[in-house]
Amino acid sequence: MNDVPKHVAFIMDGNGRWAKSKKLPRSAGHKKGSETLRDIVEYAATLKIKYITAYTFSTENWSRPKEEVSAIMTLLEDYLDDALKKSKKRDIKIRVIGKLEGLSDSIIHKIKKLELITKDKPGLCVIFAINYGGRDEIVRATKIIAEKFKQGTITEITEEVFAQFLDTGNVPDPDFLIRTSGELRTSNFLPWQLAYSEFYFTDKHWPDFSKEDFDLALLEYANRKRRFGKTV
Repeated sequence: MNDVPKHVAFIMDGNGRWAKSKKLPRSAGHKKGSETLRDIVEYAATLKIKYITAYTFSTENWSRPKEEVSAIMTLLEDYLDDALKKSKKRDIKIRVIGKLEGLSDSIIHKIKKLELITKDKPGLCVIFAINYGGRDEIVRATKIIAEKFKQGTITEITEEVFAQFLDTGNVPDPDFLIRTSGELRTSNFLPWQLAYSEFYFTDKHWPDFSKEDFDLALLEYANRKRRFGKTV
């Protein structure tokens, strides 16, 4: 496919609604959603997409029922275990953004191990936003910059300098954001990085989002003209 975006961000919405529509527990929706993510990641790698960022668990998600949070964390740990098993055979790099504080020691250990093992992988980079909030990310970056400015290690604050201290670091901003389940908002996801991204919304719940749905989204992206605020 021509004009494939370098970086695609996903707000994987609708797991709970998918489960409710099938009279299943919400945990079943999250499980099916994790399977969908595996499929989309594998497919994206074949399309030569360079980066995928998946909104996995937000800072606000802690307010959900304890049983649901526990189920999500179990699925996350299962996903990390699977990625560790496959890491030797795949060229996929794994990164995690957000705050590790609040996650279990086991999950933190597996995240760090997976990032270390895959850091030099040449293929698709998959970024998981876990315990992530966009405003929190900006506040944390601002505190670091303020301290460095005070110490004199930074003498000028520009957009480029500021971006270096975000969780995404040297990762290019997303070209394309896809949100499933019909919601039309970004929900505190990458507010700085999405400034000039193209947005795509679909009514499909995330567990039903297929490779064919991804192709349709990518086709629409290919037909858009990105202006970055300029007149063309």
